[in-house]
Amino acid sequence: MTRPRQFDLICFDWDGTLFDSTAIIVRSIQQAVVDVGGARPSDEAAAWVIGLALGPALARAAPDVPPEKYPELSARYRHHYLAHQNDISLFDGVPAMLAELKGRHHWLAVATGKSRRGLDEVLASRQLHGVFDGSRTADETAGKPDPRMLHELMREFGADPERTLMIGDTTHDLQMALNAGCASVGVSYGAHEPHEFGALRPRHVAHSVAGLQRWLEDMA
Repeated sequence: MTRPRQFDLICFDWDGTLFDSTAIIVRSIQQAVVDVGGARPSDEAAAWVIGLALGPALARAAPDVPPEKYPELSARYRHHYLAHQNDISLFDGVPAMLAELKGRHHWLAVATGKSRRGLDEVLASRQLHGVFDGSRTADETAGKPDPRMLHELMREFGADPERTLMIGDTTHDLQMALNAGCASVGVSYGAHEPHEFGALRPRHVAHSVAGLQRWLEDMA
């Protein structure tokens, strides 16, 4: 028997959830901080800020860099990231998972800490613009974990919180979902360690895209 659909709107984080970009983002943050004279953040510190809007993320990763250097810090991060963006790909299985969800008539959206320009460029380069029904980026609304991003997407599609699912790899994603009154699913293969997810009450923690797809097939 086919289960009734539980969620109308499924929102995905981008980096570390659909896009295998965590390692390059970490290295780009570290190199940018060193470029402007700051102390190189650890891998853990650089990974923790992934998912936040770029400005707050870099400020958090580089507490010894003075605010007057933040524009240079952002520019150096973009320089390092753009130098490697063509080396990054979707996680294996993501296109098939998204196609299956579209076939089941879920609305699909992206809720990301990336900029609008950055998201549009990567969607175009991966020929994914027609896959997602909507998106929100950190530079056009409030950044995570503020729930405004999800509130705006729910209003756009007329979806109730209890019929909306947020999927992400960081505590910022899961806290945003909790703040918005939505369900969430965490993935363990991105920026944050899954042992940090428990207090944020995700419905499930997936350890691979295949595992995420199986859960969505059964429960979404």
